[in-house]
Amino acid sequence: MANSTSGADGTGGLPVDPNIVAVLPCVERIVGVRTVHQSPWAKALRLDVHQTDGSDQSYFIKISFGHHGRDALKGEFEATAAISAITPDFCPKPAAWGSLGDEPDGYFYVCKFYDFADGVMPDPISFCEKLARLHSSHTSPEGKFGFHCTTHNGDLPQDNTWSDCWEGFFSNGLRHVLQLREERAGPNAELDAWLPALFDKIIPRLLRPMESNGRKIEPSLVHGDLWYGNSAVIKATGEGIVFDPASFWAHNEYELGNWLPERNRFGNPYFKAYHSHIDPTKPEDDYDDRIRLYALRFNLHAATLFPDEESYLRLVIDEIRALAKKYPNGYVEGTKPDVAEQNIPGA
Repeated sequence: MANSTSGADGTGGLPVDPNIVAVLPCVERIVGVRTVHQSPWAKALRLDVHQTDGSDQSYFIKISFGHHGRDALKGEFEATAAISAITPDFCPKPAAWGSLGDEPDGYFYVCKFYDFADGVMPDPISFCEKLARLHSSHTSPEGKFGFHCTTHNGDLPQDNTWSDCWEGFFSNGLRHVLQLREERAGPNAELDAWLPALFDKIIPRLLRPMESNGRKIEPSLVHGDLWYGNSAVIKATGEGIVFDPASFWAHNEYELGNWLPERNRFGNPYFKAYHSHIDPTKPEDDYDDRIRLYALRFNLHAATLFPDEESYLRLVIDEIRALAKKYPNGYVEGTKPDVAEQNIPGA
């Protein structure tokens, strides 16, 4: 087993916590370790080791602190493990998570390290085939929406409480994010004025029809934070993968809501490639506005993560206003309000 304080390789090597070394298999010695990324809520390292069989291996290590750090890294491990169990070629294989030995209240997550191609987006066809395989595995425990532990979108803990109903799960999760936003940025009177329309009219109108009149949604495991920064192309193989998930079992189209904002770079070719495998959920006429509703939640995530950037909250308020104007009556059982002609992105 390698010494926890070894690892200086002439490139700014750092000590390696003994609890991290302890979970790695077959390590003969540490070759090098260096910081590769730092965010306000975590630090990422690359650890290179020489193994007892004579081979070399590289690991990605994320370190965070406090109650948030523990829950976030546990959630990342559990979510990545869940994705890997369904589509092992779509994410780095997770190795372990746990407590640091040398730093009080510190935690780590370890998975395989890959060299990524700089500035390259994944190929839409192969990437969306893998995503569709992930979404098509309807193996949620007891067919419920949610997840068995808290997962984090950035540093936002999500409410993953199990629910039999997608509308109820989505509403509860959205209320949770709204509460976090208010705790971080303070109340916003304009936003608050539109919330009754959002929860009493828009959400029932767009989500309830999928679970009415004999229709049922089969929960899909989603990545949950699938913007371009959480995807990459492996330099050695050219294959696209995902990482840093905020997973739960959801309506599969929820994933696509994060593709609607242009800043996230998954444009029309990805929508088209995805829907070559999975058709829009019925009623299809509601598809466009369901995606807008899901995008609203991702814009709310951004408004909560970056409360000083007012444009994100403006997007949320403007979208609620537009949907409220379009659906003033909300959900009325047995009737179908007029909607604009469907226009699936990329179709």
